[in-house]
Amino acid sequence: MTSKNEESHNRPSKAASAPVDHARIEKAVREILIAVGEDPDREGLLETPARVARMYAEIFSGLHKDPRVHLKRVFTENYDEIVLVRDIEFHSMCEHHLLPFSGKAHVGYLPNGKVVGLSKLARVVDEVARRPQVQERMTETIANMVEQELDARGVVVLIESSHSCMTMRGIRKSGASCTTSAMRGVFRENLSSRAEILGLILNQNR
Repeated sequence: MTSKNEESHNRPSKAASAPVDHARIEKAVREILIAVGEDPDREGLLETPARVARMYAEIFSGLHKDPRVHLKRVFTENYDEIVLVRDIEFHSMCEHHLLPFSGKAHVGYLPNGKVVGLSKLARVVDEVARRPQVQERMTETIANMVEQELDARGVVVLIESSHSCMTMRGIRKSGASCTTSAMRGVFRENLSSRAEILGLILNQNR
């Protein structure tokens, strides 16, 4: 069962529903440039605050969308085996340092009388990714949405990614990667079902 805290993370907040304030971002970026010892008025930086504002509007666009809409149109289908979409490329932003993490998501489910278009799962991943967050929450959010909207008998979401906050700062380990998973329904309760879906994801992914 999804907790109230999980539900609040799964949907855009009231504050997030407001349009992006480009002017405010530009002002903040200008102040950051000054704070690090740069001259925001030099030729190469004149347009940087505006560029950053447009970039933030794009990479955080998921804050203003509800990815569940992509799971609303389903098709009645007498199919009761695994549906798996692998290697969904995504780019997101770590909320701790506002640095990107990128990788691939694998989303699978066991239908319960209805299926959804395969591209819709990729759209859900893309829109959920366009938020400041941690990878663990992103994984849980996608799994909760698929489980609830499709009433699936089982759901698995596995995400593999590389984090810039580990590769370009701090410990600076360029080869490090992070894998997170979320299991729902039979994939959580039944060990053989879990082994089957993980085998499909991981064995073919090497």
